[in-house]
Amino acid sequence: MSTAVSQTARHWTYRDYLRLEDDQRYEVIEGELIMVPAPSSFHQWYSRNLGTLLFEFVREHELGHVLYAPIDVILDENNVVQPDILFIAKSRREIIRERGIFGAPDLVVEIVSPSSVDRDYHTKQRLYERFGVREYWLVDPGNRAVDVLGLTEDGYASVSFACADGRVTSNVLAGLNVALADIFQTEL
Repeated sequence: MSTAVSQTARHWTYRDYLRLEDDQRYEVIEGELIMVPAPSSFHQWYSRNLGTLLFEFVREHELGHVLYAPIDVILDENNVVQPDILFIAKSRREIIRERGIFGAPDLVVEIVSPSSVDRDYHTKQRLYERFGVREYWLVDPGNRAVDVLGLTEDGYASVSFACADGRVTSNVLAGLNVALADIFQTEL
């Protein structure tokens, strides 16, 4: 469950965020500080499964860099997010710095949890669209579905969708073809 940290109407910036002195996970979205709880075990499995598939594909084809939460993505002074998985093309390596990612990744993955549905499907989708994230994957374990959204002149449009035992593909990572069974596999 995500919660606003302060009950007062305060506008948070990246500089304010850097001054936080606790070990909690936060995001700043449009100046609002939001606490992000630790993900569930299943969320971690799905993230690991998809992250491994993306990492192996990217490494095999020498395309760039795959990184995982928690890592700060600083879109601007008022927007700092921590996507579950992200990809940055080799040609854009300079946005990766010691403190985080300074700019929009080429591909972002959010694994939807019951407490993040609105934020992932609406708030973050608009944010990623506005800042030019070329591809946004919504991994929805509750519906056992994945929607891959590609950035067009008119905003995001679904470029690949699958549910149950289907497969999804990527425009940003051309040739990538992922079986949902491989994402939603658990070790229970």
